[in-house]
Amino acid sequence: MEDFQSFRRFVCSKLGQKPEVQVICEVSDGLEAVQKAEELKPDLILLDIGLPTLNGIEAARRIRGLVPESKIIFSTQETDADVVQEAMRLGAWAYVFKTHAEGDLIPAIDAVLSGKRFVSSA
Repeated sequence: MEDFQSFRRFVCSKLGQKPEVQVICEVSDGLEAVQKAEELKPDLILLDIGLPTLNGIEAARRIRGLVPESKIIFSTQETDADVVQEAMRLGAWAYVFKTHAEGDLIPAIDAVLSGKRFVSSA
Protein backbone atom coordinates (compact mmCIF):
# COMPACT_ATOMS: atom_id res chain seq x y z
CA MET A 1 0.00 0.00 0.00
CA GLU A 2 1.79 3.02 -1.32
CA ASP A 3 0.56 6.46 -2.33
CA PHE A 4 3.14 7.08 -5.09
CA GLN A 5 2.32 5.17 -8.25
CA SER A 6 5.92 5.14 -9.49
CA PHE A 7 7.08 3.38 -6.31
CA ARG A 8 4.17 0.92 -6.57
CA ARG A 9 5.34 0.08 -10.10
CA PHE A 10 8.89 -0.44 -8.82
CA VAL A 11 7.64 -2.75 -6.03
CA CYS A 12 5.48 -4.76 -8.44
CA SER A 13 8.47 -5.10 -10.78
CA LYS A 14 10.67 -6.36 -7.91
CA LEU A 15 7.97 -8.74 -6.73
CA GLY A 16 7.67 -10.07 -10.27
CA GLN A 17 11.13 -11.58 -9.71
CA LYS A 18 9.63 -13.88 -7.07
CA PRO A 19 7.30 -16.44 -8.65
CA GLU A 20 6.01 -17.49 -5.21
CA VAL A 21 4.74 -13.94 -4.56
CA GLN A 22 1.62 -12.67 -6.31
CA VAL A 23 0.39 -9.07 -6.05
CA ILE A 24 -3.35 -9.29 -5.43
CA CYS A 25 -4.11 -5.65 -4.71
CA GLU A 26 -2.68 -2.14 -4.75
CA VAL A 27 -4.11 0.81 -2.86
CA SER A 28 -2.98 4.38 -2.25
CA ASP A 29 -4.33 5.23 1.21
CA GLY A 30 -4.31 3.71 4.67
CA LEU A 31 -8.04 3.32 5.14
CA GLU A 32 -8.37 1.40 1.89
CA ALA A 33 -5.38 -0.72 2.97
CA VAL A 34 -7.26 -1.77 6.10
CA GLN A 35 -10.43 -2.53 4.14
CA LYS A 36 -8.61 -4.58 1.48
CA ALA A 37 -6.55 -6.45 4.09
CA GLU A 38 -9.73 -7.48 5.88
CA GLU A 39 -11.41 -8.47 2.61
CA LEU A 40 -8.50 -10.32 0.96
CA LYS A 41 -6.57 -11.62 4.01
CA PRO A 42 -3.19 -11.59 2.24
CA ASP A 43 -0.13 -13.44 3.52
CA LEU A 44 2.07 -10.33 3.13
CA ILE A 45 1.20 -6.64 3.25
CA LEU A 46 3.61 -3.92 2.18
CA LEU A 47 2.80 -0.60 3.84
CA ASP A 48 4.21 2.90 3.68
CA ILE A 49 4.17 5.05 6.83
CA GLY A 50 3.15 8.28 5.07
CA LEU A 51 -0.20 7.22 3.62
CA PRO A 52 -3.10 9.65 3.18
CA THR A 53 -6.41 9.23 5.06
CA LEU A 54 -4.83 6.92 7.66
CA ASN A 55 -1.07 6.69 8.22
CA GLY A 56 0.69 3.35 7.91
CA ILE A 57 1.26 2.93 11.65
CA GLU A 58 -2.44 3.30 12.40
CA ALA A 59 -3.35 1.15 9.40
CA ALA A 60 -1.00 -1.58 10.69
CA ARG A 61 -2.56 -1.35 14.15
CA ARG A 62 -6.02 -1.90 12.66
CA ILE A 63 -4.86 -4.64 10.31
CA ARG A 64 -3.23 -6.48 13.23
CA GLY A 65 -6.61 -6.57 14.95
CA LEU A 66 -8.54 -7.66 11.87
CA VAL A 67 -6.10 -9.97 10.09
CA PRO A 68 -3.44 -11.03 12.62
CA GLU A 69 -2.11 -13.78 10.35
CA SER A 70 -1.02 -11.27 7.66
CA LYS A 71 2.66 -10.34 7.88
CA ILE A 72 3.35 -6.62 7.50
CA ILE A 73 6.42 -5.24 5.79
CA PHE A 74 6.94 -1.49 5.96
CA SER A 75 8.68 0.16 3.03
CA THR A 76 9.04 3.84 3.80
CA GLN A 77 11.18 6.95 3.76
CA GLU A 78 10.81 7.25 7.54
CA THR A 79 14.17 6.38 9.13
CA ASP A 80 13.59 7.69 12.66
CA ALA A 81 14.55 4.95 15.14
CA ASP A 82 11.45 5.60 17.27
CA VAL A 83 9.18 5.04 14.26
CA VAL A 84 11.04 1.86 13.31
CA GLN A 85 10.66 0.57 16.88
CA GLU A 86 6.96 1.47 16.95
CA ALA A 87 6.39 -0.35 13.65
CA MET A 88 8.19 -3.46 14.87
CA ARG A 89 6.41 -3.30 18.24
CA LEU A 90 3.10 -3.28 16.35
CA GLY A 91 4.06 -6.61 14.86
CA ALA A 92 5.70 -5.65 11.57
CA TRP A 93 7.93 -8.42 10.26
CA ALA A 94 10.19 -6.14 8.23
CA TYR A 95 11.09 -2.49 7.83
CA VAL A 96 12.73 -1.43 4.57
CA PHE A 97 13.96 2.10 3.95
CA LYS A 98 12.90 3.25 0.48
CA THR A 99 16.47 4.42 -0.13
CA HIS A 100 17.54 0.78 0.36
CA ALA A 101 14.57 -0.86 -1.37
CA GLU A 102 16.51 -1.84 -4.50
CA GLY A 103 18.78 -4.11 -2.48
CA ASP A 104 16.67 -4.82 0.62
CA LEU A 105 13.12 -5.49 -0.55
CA ILE A 106 13.64 -9.03 -1.86
CA PRO A 107 15.84 -10.10 1.09
CA ALA A 108 13.21 -8.67 3.46
CA ILE A 109 10.46 -10.68 1.75
CA ASP A 110 12.63 -13.81 1.79
CA ALA A 111 13.29 -13.33 5.51
CA VAL A 112 9.60 -12.83 6.31
CA LEU A 113 8.54 -15.82 4.22
CA SER A 114 11.00 -17.95 6.18
CA GLY A 115 9.67 -16.66 9.53
CA LYS A 116 12.44 -14.14 10.25
CA ARG A 117 12.36 -10.39 10.85
CA PHE A 118 14.28 -7.86 8.76
CA VAL A 119 15.25 -4.19 9.21
CA SER A 120 17.26 -2.17 6.69
CA SER A 121 20.65 -0.97 7.93
CA ALA A 122 20.76 2.77 8.55
